[in-house]
Amino acid sequence: MMAVERLPRTSIDKPPSMLRLLGIPITSIMLGSMLTLLPAIVEMPWLPPLGFLVLVAWRQVQRNLLPVWIGLPLGLFDDLLSGQPLGSAIFLWTLSCLILDVIDRRMVWREIWTEWGIAAALIVLFLLAQLGLANDGDASTSSSVIVPQMIASVLVFPVIARLCETLDRLRRST
Repeated sequence: MMAVERLPRTSIDKPPSMLRLLGIPITSIMLGSMLTLLPAIVEMPWLPPLGFLVLVAWRQVQRNLLPVWIGLPLGLFDDLLSGQPLGSAIFLWTLSCLILDVIDRRMVWREIWTEWGIAAALIVLFLLAQLGLANDGDASTSSSVIVPQMIASVLVFPVIARLCETLDRLRRST
């Protein structure tokens, strides 16, 4: 009987690893949160909450990739790095994931303008809620202070979404 020689597996029939499938989205969200550690001296907040933007972009690019509860551990990571009151990002990120899940179940077909509008509404509500939670103590910062941050966040979101689409292609490749 003749021995059959096994050919090496090609990249076509090899599935991507689970580490890559889940590691790339989670790592990119955590890197977005870590960008708040960059040293910057400013009078008003202008840097978008990049971790939150990447989370929303991943939820819109691949709706079923991340579970709804992922906002809890990633929000904790963001809270520990951002200096916001502990639990604010945990609550707001999880709530945003729940809202996006409800929207995903209700709206089957969406286009780029709809995605951007949903993201813009979530971003503005997130920043206002974060300011409200930070002002819960004795502080009383006006909401007009974060208007530049809101505008920058809404305008940079399509770039973040495009980056997540590129990372998604890398994630699915072998």
